[in-house]
Amino acid sequence: MAETPALLLCRLLRTPGDGLGLPPATWSDALRCARREGLAGVLAGRLRETGVWDRLSMQVRAILEDAEIAVARSHVVAGWEARQARAALKPLGCPVILLKGSAYALAGLHAGRGRAAGDLDILIPRSYLGAAEAQLQEAGWSFVHTDSYDMHYYRAWMHELPPMVHGTRGTELDVHHTVLPLTARAKPDARALVRDARPLADSGLSILAPADMVLHSAAHLFHGGDMVKPLRNLWDIHALLTEFGQSPAFWPDLAERARLHGLGRTLAYALRYASRLFGTAIPAATMSEAAQALPAQPLLWLMDRLFLTTFRHAGAAEDGTAAYLAGLLLLIRSHWLKMPPLLLARHLWTKWRRRSVGGQHRVVQSRTPA
Repeated sequence: MAETPALLLCRLLRTPGDGLGLPPATWSDALRCARREGLAGVLAGRLRETGVWDRLSMQVRAILEDAEIAVARSHVVAGWEARQARAALKPLGCPVILLKGSAYALAGLHAGRGRAAGDLDILIPRSYLGAAEAQLQEAGWSFVHTDSYDMHYYRAWMHELPPMVHGTRGTELDVHHTVLPLTARAKPDARALVRDARPLADSGLSILAPADMVLHSAAHLFHGGDMVKPLRNLWDIHALLTEFGQSPAFWPDLAERARLHGLGRTLAYALRYASRLFGTAIPAATMSEAAQALPAQPLLWLMDRLFLTTFRHAGAAEDGTAAYLAGLLLLIRSHWLKMPPLLLARHLWTKWRRRSVGGQHRVVQSRTPA
């Protein structure tokens, strides 16, 4: 089977030296895929740290340097926005825990190297949501959605407030109170996530504990339905496992936290595909224990086809038939995991009715509930 640009990108991230001698057209394929997947800055970092950088063509280096500049700027913005959110919530005295890209960047984790930090995602205890909403609106954030159904969707069933956008800066903010929808089958222990978070020095901010950070990243990838930037999200998991896994105590803690949060199968998928695509070093005992949570055949065969097809065609300009069908089935699966059948049927019926009458609901921006 021919190597797709996505698989070529995975190979270059694993073994950057393979980039030496690649023809320009092949490099173009890899760079297009890397930019669409948000991995161009990561690739630049891997090429630099392995001593390959200076032996690349000027054209390749110029494209990657642009990505590095954009990533550096995003980290500055992430730091500013995190401090603004913290300042707005400070009167409440509640913990403010950074999630995903902002957490990786501001904590100086390997997963943040070369990775752009996008929207600001924070997690606070659910009991503070009402007061936090008022404080953030006072500081200039407002909700993206104004439709009553959308607002109810988030407040009643989701793991976060409706997304917010700052009126002056245009930056987006997602305020979480747990890491999966309240209606999802898996029920992560939100109190444990908050209780065991780790403070960032001199910032008033925190990040999730190492094992929880991996599990949140895995839940984001393997429970989400749209599979946006799947390779970037899988690389996040690889980088976190590689860094945290230097401590022998991390691996048994990871397994224990997966059981606590009901994310054993999610972790098993994360380990399975990170090791396959990026060669993540995982202790055999951890792999064996996690594999017990995988589904039996032939469901595992099907999930492998769906996830690997999605990863293999990530970053393509257009989906082929196989990638389209895999994406559609994973979207259906995500809804099945997200809501019980009757509630899901009601939600889909409401969405269909709104679309069939020409989108009469008012949405300030394009973000809509799944």
